[in-house]
Amino acid sequence: MSKTQKVIYYTLVTGIGFIWAFPFLWMMNASFSTQEVIFSLPPKLGDLFTSSNPFINYIKVLTEYNFFRYMLNTAFVTVSASVGQLLTCSLAGFAFARMKFRGKNVLFGLFLMTMSVPIQVVIIPEFLLMMHLGWLDTWLPLIVPSIFVGSLGTFLMRTFFENIPQEIEDSAVVDGAGPFRLYWNVFLPQAKTPLITLFILAFITNWNQLLRPILYINSRSLMTLPMALTQFQSQYEAEWHLLLTGSVITVVPLIILYIFLQRYVIRGMARVGIKG
Repeated sequence: MSKTQKVIYYTLVTGIGFIWAFPFLWMMNASFSTQEVIFSLPPKLGDLFTSSNPFINYIKVLTEYNFFRYMLNTAFVTVSASVGQLLTCSLAGFAFARMKFRGKNVLFGLFLMTMSVPIQVVIIPEFLLMMHLGWLDTWLPLIVPSIFVGSLGTFLMRTFFENIPQEIEDSAVVDGAGPFRLYWNVFLPQAKTPLITLFILAFITNWNQLLRPILYINSRSLMTLPMALTQFQSQYEAEWHLLLTGSVITVVPLIILYIFLQRYVIRGMARVGIKG
């Protein structure tokens, strides 16, 4: 690649990156602004470098609106659901990849079809089930359904386990390993990359979940971050400077997580569908 081509390439990449990042940059700028500055024409920069207390929005959101508590709630629900999904998806992926039973391929195909069913279709019977179990206004309806619904994660783990050489399994079987020991001691330790990939995908999905918290949570002490953001909007108006500040607080942990673990996501996705 010539120097001219490199200049054109990096210019295009930088421009596209800026376009994608602009909404977040604008949201960051607005989080340091007042309601008047956000809607001012022509647009103005926030008060980060001009105000004597530029973090007033963050202090107000974290203290008066208790966002630190909501962040802890969200972290607990998200980590619990994501770790549980790692267990169920890896078990199901191992069963579909290495165990032999009648109708395995048909069952796996039906299982993958659930990916096309939106949550809105099943949310009413799910709500009735949670009501009869007495789980309303608890975190259980936010955690348990996510643990047992992981079509994408099962597909990811199945693909990885299928690519492990048969010789490794045969050696373990000769040493007396049963199915669970084979899964736990042989296959799972080699699945670091797809497990981290699955954890990130499940973490992002559960962190941003809004429908289930709105349906199941009534107590303010149990609210999650996406649900807490709705308190800045009413029927006729919205506190946009606080809403955008809360949105930044909600998004930043996901960005930090992805920055540190992105290489595992790239490796995990690259291995899906690769044989041998």
